[in-house]
Amino acid sequence: MAPGTTDENLKTAFTGEAKAALRLKAYAEKADSEGFPHMARLFRAISAAEEVHALRQFRLLGAVKSTEENLAASFERENSVSENVYPEFIRSAEAEGREAAKTSFSHARDAEESHARLYKKAVDGMILDREIRYHVCTVCGYVAEDEAPERCPVCGVPRARFKAVV
Repeated sequence: MAPGTTDENLKTAFTGEAKAALRLKAYAEKADSEGFPHMARLFRAISAAEEVHALRQFRLLGAVKSTEENLAASFERENSVSENVYPEFIRSAEAEGREAAKTSFSHARDAEESHARLYKKAVDGMILDREIRYHVCTVCGYVAEDEAPERCPVCGVPRARFKAVV
């Protein structure tokens, strides 16, 4: 593949590095579950390095703006994904009989809707004057404010499956 403009190359590099960081985190979880903690540490270390690369390239693209602009852009992306992208993914998975993928896409769509609501609250200035704790469902990605619910409103797992964000 011939190189493009520097910005195109930065976008391509960012995408590759970001994917590598997540892929390596998944590999680390697998290594831990198989009893290879030293391999898991290696995967996590290189994942962290790939994240450094991705963040540098993302910043060089000028993609990080003011907090207000970042909130507005994040709201728009979450809204667009939940309203336009995931519904099509769900239809395709259903047509192909891929129930697990359909469930994953449905959970992601519903969680993205909740993310958009949180961003909207932030854009509207509704959370500036108080300290909020967030809890993420480790199954579907739903984000709860202040306290994790007894059961996830998207996928139904119990409170124990939520992770506090620090």
